[in-house]
Amino acid sequence: MARTTHHDHSENEGQPLYGQIATQLLGELRAGTIPPGERLPGERQLAQHFGVSRETVRQALDVLRHSGLVATDRRGSHATLHGRPVESPVSLAFPVGAGATEHGAVDRATVTWEEPPPEHAAALGLAPHRPTLVHRYESAAPDGRALRTAVTSFSTVALAEVEELGRYRDRADGAAAAQLRRAYDWMRKAGLTLHHRDAISHVADADAVLVTRRVHDQYARPLEITDLVVDARQDTLVYEFTVPAAG
Repeated sequence: MARTTHHDHSENEGQPLYGQIATQLLGELRAGTIPPGERLPGERQLAQHFGVSRETVRQALDVLRHSGLVATDRRGSHATLHGRPVESPVSLAFPVGAGATEHGAVDRATVTWEEPPPEHAAALGLAPHRPTLVHRYESAAPDGRALRTAVTSFSTVALAEVEELGRYRDRADGAAAAQLRRAYDWMRKAGLTLHHRDAISHVADADAVLVTRRVHDQYARPLEITDLVVDARQDTLVYEFTVPAAG
């Protein structure tokens, strides 16, 4: 453990400041601020959060590591407290709108490595004409009638940090089926906290609804953007949310 400086002690509490920070951080972890298994913010973010130096944060994390409450690997530190595991199913389905169509509908999904739509590139912070992984999803009724289509573009952050997504680059030929239903689980396993925003609008001159989902992580970095078009005459858009009980 790094040497404790004079300002890292509190005469009033009789406990090193890093010990106090370790106690506060543990309290936040137990309160579910950061779910078990998910990556903790970096030392700089934690230092700003608690109003202390990065050295103090580093010492506090060492205390929790020695106690077996925090583990560190190549992707960073994460809580090891008992609780809802990262692998647990979440209410978010990928892509938005998947798995909610009528009985008997046929789903098809493929991936390509190509230049995304301009609005997607802008939302993801991609340079003009830069290719990325693009996922296309289609759902059709048994009679062939189109029910919904979705186009998703992934950011460089998602492809770099989520190993399972990065593997698709070499097989993104647009021909083979590519079901990425566990994409959000993969992101969470990689230590990314997911924040999503869904905007719903009417498609001009058409009996359809457009849902645009944007997902970013705990550092406000964009991960993906999806445009879903639903035939409002034939299909129903349903959102389902699960709110865990307190405690």
